[in-house]
Order: sequence, then C-alpha cells, then structure tokens
Amino acid sequence: MSALPGTTGRRRIYLMRHGHVDYFSSIVRETGDTSLVPLTDLGQAQATAGGKALSHVTFDRAICSGYPRTEQTARGVLAELDTPVPELEVDKRLVELHGGGFGPINDRDDIAAVMTFAFDQAGRPGARMGPEGEAFADALDRVVEGFTDLLMSPGWHTALVVAHEGINRLLLGWCTGNGLNAIQSFEQDPACINIIDVDLAPAESGEGTEILRKIIKAVNVTPYNYVKHGMNMTSLEAIFARDPA
Repeated sequence: MSALPGTTGRRRIYLMRHGHVDYFSSIVRETGDTSLVPLTDLGQAQATAGGKALSHVTFDRAICSGYPRTEQTARGVLAELDTPVPELEVDKRLVELHGGGFGPINDRDDIAAVMTFAFDQAGRPGARMGPEGEAFADALDRVVEGFTDLLMSPGWHTALVVAHEGINRLLLGWCTGNGLNAIQSFEQDPACINIIDVDLAPAESGEGTEILRKIIKAVNVTPYNYVKHGMNMTSLEAIFARDPA
C-alpha cells in the first residue's frame, strides 16, 4: 500500500471547499438550479490562491463533486502546481446536501434567514437540510462511503478533494468520532483547505485494510487571508450578503 514518506500506512487528503459563488447569479435565476452556479471572479481568485499555497505538493489523485463550482476550484488549484498534475476525477457522492421545503425564497435576506443555522440541529434524530431536504444522516452515509472507498483504493498517498461546506463539515465531524453532533462547529470559508491524515492497517481478520485512526492536521485555512482579518461573518452570511464582494 502506498503511504506518506516516513510512515507505514498513512494517507493524506487536502480537503477543500469550492470558492465564492453567487446563488442569485443569472444562471440560477434562469434555471432555478443552484447546482449549476459557477465561481465568481472572487471565487476564481480564491482557488488560485489555494493552488499557489499547494503548488509544491505532489498529488496522486484529484477528486471533485462534479458541480461546476467544485470542478472550477479544483482546476484552478491544479493549474498552479509545480508538480505533476493528476487527472481530475468526479465522485457524485460528494455533492452538497440537497435542501428543500424552505418556502418562498425571493432575495438574499430570505435565503440567509433559512440557511444561517442550517447545520446547528444536524445531530437531532431525523434532522434534514430543510423540511423536505436530505436527511443529514443519509448524507453522512454517502459521503463516508465515498471517502472510505477512496482510502481503500490502491496506488496513492496524497489526494486533493474539492467538495462543499456541508460535505466538509460531515467529513470533519466523522473524523472526530462525534459525527453529526460535531458539524456545527466546523466553519468552512470559501476555498479553504483542511488537511486530514488517515492511518490504515491490515484488518484483524487478515483480509483487506481497515482505518486505524483519523488525524485532523489543519482546518479552514484560507491562503488568501491566513489570519482572516476582516472576515467577521460566517461563510454562509458572507455568501448571502447583499454585496458578494
């Protein structure tokens, strides 16, 4: 099994959130489909900053959710690498939680009001992303399945994964061992970088591999503003602000 240099069974995932988007962009207004939203110019610049910060890292794998905003962010990062660039893969299990049943959404104030505390109740039995949205527990299952499949696949030790705020919160909560009860505390700013190391070992049964432990090395690092000076809003508050700049 491939492992990080100096280790016997450790793999590293650089887990990013996509860059800044505008959920009231023309394509969303025309189609009503938020999955199609692209990065703004600011989001592209944030992805480039992430790529410059990671330019010396050699990635064996690069994976995104397949939504335009994650693909654009991943490609923005890969374009800055000074190392060999892997082919960008798609895992649709990494798409953002599906929301629904929030009622009429007419402007930024409406969507900010319903989304600001969206993750705070995730640990309650049956909690969903909105009254008719995806159950947090179901989303956690699909995300962990995808992440585990990645960890168990051969031939790599360092991967770039570009996903979404909710997805990243779920994965970080899973890494702590506290699952859905932990996700409300993991802020994810646009184009942030998290670093997760996972130790793998032969399964006790003698067949296959198992996860021995998960180590969070860094959380919510923003290379375009390392100390977050002036970033006083949460990521959701900032995205739904009237002035998206």
